[in-house]
Order: sequence, then structure tokens, then C-alpha cells
Amino acid sequence: MSTVREAQNSPGGLRGVQEAIVRAFAERTPVELRPGELDRGGRALRWVEAGAGDGPPVVLIAGCGESSLSWAPVLPVLAERARVVAYDRAGLGASEPGRVPPAALAPPTLDQQVGDLAALVRHLDAGPAVLVGHSWGGQLAQLLAWRSPELVAGLVLVDPAHEEFRPQSVSAAEAVLTRLHLLRTALAPAGEQHSGDALGLAEAAVLARPHQRRTVLAENRLTALAVPELRRRRAAGRLPDVPVAVLSASDGLPRALRSRWTALQSRIAASTARGTHSVVRGAGHAIHADRPRAVIAAVLEVSDHARYVRKD
Repeated sequence: MSTVREAQNSPGGLRGVQEAIVRAFAERTPVELRPGELDRGGRALRWVEAGAGDGPPVVLIAGCGESSLSWAPVLPVLAERARVVAYDRAGLGASEPGRVPPAALAPPTLDQQVGDLAALVRHLDAGPAVLVGHSWGGQLAQLLAWRSPELVAGLVLVDPAHEEFRPQSVSAAEAVLTRLHLLRTALAPAGEQHSGDALGLAEAAVLARPHQRRTVLAENRLTALAVPELRRRRAAGRLPDVPVAVLSASDGLPRALRSRWTALQSRIAASTARGTHSVVRGAGHAIHADRPRAVIAAVLEVSDHARYVRKD
């Protein structure tokens, strides 16, 4: 094992980050939390799971540059009704980044991210899963549904990103804000990086990793560079005949831009026989943080429909 891998797996390394994430969720979750890990070509893909049930597992896919901690508002409630998994993509949260010789960080790729998601669903060994994706996570969920429909029991797309909605002004502002946030995090004294509770401590542990900050920027670039390929795959793809719930935000953008994005999201739902589309009033882009009950209700409804289909 390399020195880099040993450092990541040390008590203060990425396994320590996973432990901090588990503690953060455990503080809010009434059922037992279980850490998970899967080897992906010599790097560890890690997650937290909780709950059980006779329905399909629910896999939570975070937005661009975000860790599994972003699902803290919804995982505790969902875990009372279903088996729920919140995972970290390579280089984010507790998951190890990809590497190329000589131990340089490899930027994420579209195929790697979709392949990791597929491997996770197969590893759960519980049949197809309900995929719940926020923003970029919503695009990854669709990519897997197009490529491997047998792994998907249902989709809940939470204000999903869309390759046809990348206004230059919005993209430039996002890039600047991301860099400023990462710079403030890197320069802030340790005592000012968290609120002192388990969630704040876990977020500080995540952001303290230099590779984490580099992965956030690399993933942000990927979402722009992948636009032509995303267009190709959407044109060639078709969502499976499963329940699909698409949730759109109402706030956070000028009205014209928001209307354009919402229209694109509505088309996703309209492209499949069992698709529904809802605008969540009073919610910004992070609907699961602003209006968690709306997301929880959508996930439970899709999961119930998927369970009935599986029993037939």
C-alpha cells in the first residue's frame, strides 16, 4: 500500500472522515447507521446507509462538488421507511480520489462517475434502486437509467441540472463563488470552520482535505466540458418505464432563467409515461434543504410505486 493510501486510511485520514460523517447522521437518525466501502480499482468508494424495508433501496446522489452530508435534512426520515444510502463520489467526502502515476490526482470523468454509481447499486445486492439525484446528481441518475435501466426502480430528480441550461453569466458566477468559498475554508482558523455540532465537525473534516477542494473545482469543470456528450446521450437515451418524479425550485434565479430551467425539467417528466413534475414553492436550488418534506414525500411515493411493481 502506498504512503498516500496509508495516510488516507489512517485514523485522521478518509476513514476518519467517514466516521465523522456517520456521527453527524447518527445524531439525527433514529435507526442504526452503517458505514459502507467498495474497492473501485484500488480506491475506496464510501457511503453511509441506514434503515431497511421490503422496497427497493434508495440511493442519494449529491449535487456538484457536494458530499453525502448534503442529505442530512432528509436521510433520517427516509431511513424510518426504507434502506437509504448516501454515498460520496470519488474525491469528495470520505471517498478516495482517482490517481494516476506518479500519485497525481486524476480528474473525475463522466464514465467514472456513472460507473461508480452502477457498481454501488450492484454491490447493494437488493435489485434495482430508487435514485434520488440533486442537480448534477440528477444528471448522473439519468445517465445510469439510460445506460443500465435494469439497475433503476425509480427516479426522483431534485432540481436536476440540464445540459441545455448553462447561461454563461450563471456559470461564471458559480465558478467564482465556488473558488471564494474554498479559499475562505482553506484560510479560516480551524475553530471557525464549523459550528461545533457533529454535522459542522464532519463538514470541517471533509473540507480540510486539499484534494477535496481540487475535486470540487474539477467536477465543476466536468459539468461544462461534458455538455456535448450529455446532449448525445440524451438524444440516444430513453428513461425506463419506472416512476419518475421531477421537482423544480421556484426561487434563486431571475424569473426568465428560472422559467427556462423549469421548462427543461418538465420535459424530462413528460418524456416517460410515469413521470410527474412539481414546482416546490418557496424553495431554492437545494430543495432538500429548504423544503425537505417535499423531497421526502416524492421519494416515498416513488418507492411505494416501485415496490408494488416489483411484487407483481
